Amino acid sequence: MLCRPGIFMKRFSLLFLLLFAATSAWGQYDKDVFYFRGRSALSEGKYAEAINNFNVLARLDSTDSWTFFFRGIAKYNLGDLRGAQIDFDTSVRLNPVFTNGYHYRAITLSRFGRYDEALQDLQRAMELRPGLDGLYFSRGVTYFLAQQFDNAVKDFDYYIRKEPEDPSAYLNRGAAYLFLGDTTRALSDYNRAIKLDRFDPEGYIRRGRVYAQQHDIPNAIADMDKAISLDSANTFAYFNRALMHYERMDYNAAMADLNRVLEEEPGNALTLYNRSLISAQVGDFERAIADMDRVININPENVLAYYNRATIFMQMERWTDALDDYDKAIELYPDFAKAYLNRSFVKNMLGRNRSSRQDYDTAQKKVREYRSKHVSDSVSFADTTQKYSSLLALDADFAKKDFDNELLQNRDVSIGLKPLYKFSLSAGRETRNYALQHRYENPLIDKFISDAPIAMAISNSDSLSRPQFPTGFESSLYGDTYLSAGNPNAISDADRAFIRGLYSVQAKQFTTALSHFDEAVEASSDAEYSEYYKAFYYLNRGVLRAEMIDFISSIESNVQTLSMDDQGTTRARVTDRVDRTYDYSEAIGDMETANKILPGIPYIYFNLGNLLCLSSRFVESIDNYGKAISLYPYMGDAYYNRGLVLIYLKDKEKGCIDLSTAGELGVADAYSVISKYCEEERR
Repeated sequence: MLCRPGIFMKRFSLLFLLLFAATSAWGQYDKDVFYFRGRSALSEGKYAEAINNFNVLARLDSTDSWTFFFRGIAKYNLGDLRGAQIDFDTSVRLNPVFTNGYHYRAITLSRFGRYDEALQDLQRAMELRPGLDGLYFSRGVTYFLAQQFDNAVKDFDYYIRKEPEDPSAYLNRGAAYLFLGDTTRALSDYNRAIKLDRFDPEGYIRRGRVYAQQHDIPNAIADMDKAISLDSANTFAYFNRALMHYERMDYNAAMADLNRVLEEEPGNALTLYNRSLISAQVGDFERAIADMDRVININPENVLAYYNRATIFMQMERWTDALDDYDKAIELYPDFAKAYLNRSFVKNMLGRNRSSRQDYDTAQKKVREYRSKHVSDSVSFADTTQKYSSLLALDADFAKKDFDNELLQNRDVSIGLKPLYKFSLSAGRETRNYALQHRYENPLIDKFISDAPIAMAISNSDSLSRPQFPTGFESSLYGDTYLSAGNPNAISDADRAFIRGLYSVQAKQFTTALSHFDEAVEASSDAEYSEYYKAFYYLNRGVLRAEMIDFISSIESNVQTLSMDDQGTTRARVTDRVDRTYDYSEAIGDMETANKILPGIPYIYFNLGNLLCLSSRFVESIDNYGKAISLYPYMGDAYYNRGLVLIYLKDKEKGCIDLSTAGELGVADAYSVISKYCEEERR
């Protein structure tokens, strides 16, 4: 690091004092306080707060298995299954006879589809505590997820003998019976669950679904009405009632219920898909296309979405668009005979007679192969007798609702990189609690901030409180008002130009701010450390240049985003829009210059990671996030952004581990991304 000897001495003494202060402080902390806070937050569903408290406990005592166990539960409830498993692994490693650790690790393993390992953990837990009845409940769930429904029923039978008043057990056993085709016993269990708890809408929803399968639509709707009266925000009840109204050809009522679901869950792809089909049936093709576009944005590999959108395009005689969608459907599922048949028709309408004939022959061949094999799989798209434009009900997901309450593939999650770090004016000086916060320490940055006559901070947050200057900014800048602080005599003209630039950014006068940053960069000064402070000027100028590009792109409705599927997003339907590629080279150049002047600053590497990502230089971006993390291991935003880029590059495992670490370090947004992109598909 380019640094004068005096700075090294200051850094050494500062670190010594910090270590001494931290050691003294840790000794004063009562672990029971953090344990109580963590358990309380866990019981109240404040999982991120719970993780923060258990993080402190883990630093105070890395040998307590309960600390990692409870943190694992918090992570599990936030959807961070990988992070939860790591903590449960640690809990049983620290305590090899820790029944709860094996129990909950088994639950987590079952969510990954690793059922054999989950059953082994449950067996180990049963050996340690044979009388723990809840283990049979959990093993029943695991058997259910492994589609061993007979074994699931046996475990729920045992549990019900021990706990005959638990309605959840009846709901679960009823679901297993339903998959075994025994609707009589399923109904009996659902009736029992309702009798035990008449105020739980779940029993009515499940029983109503069985009535619907038996074509008893009046009773089915009555059960959904009852569920909604108990929980007016229960979107699953509205969704199922919509399907029932649709069966009665009451399209207005069905549409009203689907709209109600989307009020609560605007990104529910299954509901958008079904609403699209109803809109198409009543002739509202534009709305049908809009809904199906969103479905494909959320789930770019939904074969039926492409197929049905193509069918709608055919009805609108938009042959080229229809052809594109049939191409995609066939690419995703090469045995889709009906897609070949329909594409044959579209090609014929476009005058491509030879290719049309080839598609027709291919379709007939696949149909013959299908019939010769007597395929019974209901999702075989070679079956030309099946109607693929019917509403989807997701029977399997309904039966598993207690086991996986979030239909995550049907959720839309807004995702963006955590923003760039920069210096900003602040309403007050930063309060530093060294013992409990892993704040990044750099003596040069701290001196630059503390000497400034106006409070400032380095952050990537837009929520910093901003200072007001009732007697004028210039007076404060020269230390002439009560708002002033720091040491005005220690700063140079370049520093003042830089602070003027920060003030102009605060006032959204970007061009003026840029000129002030230019002045700071170009100024010459003999002041102490001035040659190193230039790195800060370049950093902020680079950030400003990037933000000006983003501002321009937002006006042109072409905001730079990281699409998590680089090939599956919906094509633009309007051809008069021209996408522009934005040049971040000047911003990157400023950031690289800052790094040459003052290497080893994690904020600079983080910013380079973002800018390189926006420039589609993903490998270099990942490398720079890694450098930021190596310098500042507690930089949660760097883990978060690197995780997103890794997932984008299809390295899901590493990306999800990074997101888990980000969540552990306090980046709450990590858990919504984990829920969408890190759930494992069940085997």
